[in-house]
Amino acid sequence: MKKTSFQWVILLVGLIMGLMLSMQFRVTEEVKHNVQVQRAQELITQLEKIREERDKLKEKEEKLRDELDQAVAGPQISDLKKKIETARIEAGVTEVTGPGVEVTLNDSNVALQPGENPNLYVIHDEDVLRVLNELKAAGAEAISINGQRLLATSEIRCVGPAILVNKSKHLAPPFVISAIGDPETMESALKMRNGVIESLKVWGIQVDVKKQDRMTIPPYSGAVSFEFAQPVSDQTGGQVIG
Repeated sequence: MKKTSFQWVILLVGLIMGLMLSMQFRVTEEVKHNVQVQRAQELITQLEKIREERDKLKEKEEKLRDELDQAVAGPQISDLKKKIETARIEAGVTEVTGPGVEVTLNDSNVALQPGENPNLYVIHDEDVLRVLNELKAAGAEAISINGQRLLATSEIRCVGPAILVNKSKHLAPPFVISAIGDPETMESALKMRNGVIESLKVWGIQVDVKKQDRMTIPPYSGAVSFEFAQPVSDQTGGQVIG
């Protein structure tokens, strides 16, 4: 009898422990699920906020253009429109077309030797930045990479095997950089002796530069907003226009 009672006690303890472990597992899974749902909701909220900011900027732009079109025609209207279009091009918010160059960058296809570092034979964010800086120095007026328009505030950052552009666009090689400007000047800058292309080809990085008679670069598709930078105003309260 004592042995039977002891066995029943062991069985009862085992059942209780099993129930406790089962309940703990269910609670843990529910907590994980709730955290994932909360994170997804936060990302959705952030995305909606960015979309709202973009839509507001578009509405503001359309309103300003309507007011300009409705203004009484005068000798300064034509000049003002040209300044606005120039500002839009510089801001990267309008599609542009013109001559330029197309630069394609891809990882090396050279077979690695034993002991060689494979990182030396792939495109990195600093390689892309060097090409972009050379194009800007050579007078590029508008630049895009894999169809993403670059602004003055655009960043190029490494995120594993890809690069991050404009805070949200993950791009992987091959990288196709389109730049509008003087094709001859930009090609010469890239291909100069001991220049950026020559240094990349040392490691077998594939670089192709093509001059284009006409190419089109799309507008920046993200939200543009300034939280800290504000226009400087003169002492009379009007904005300083340079």
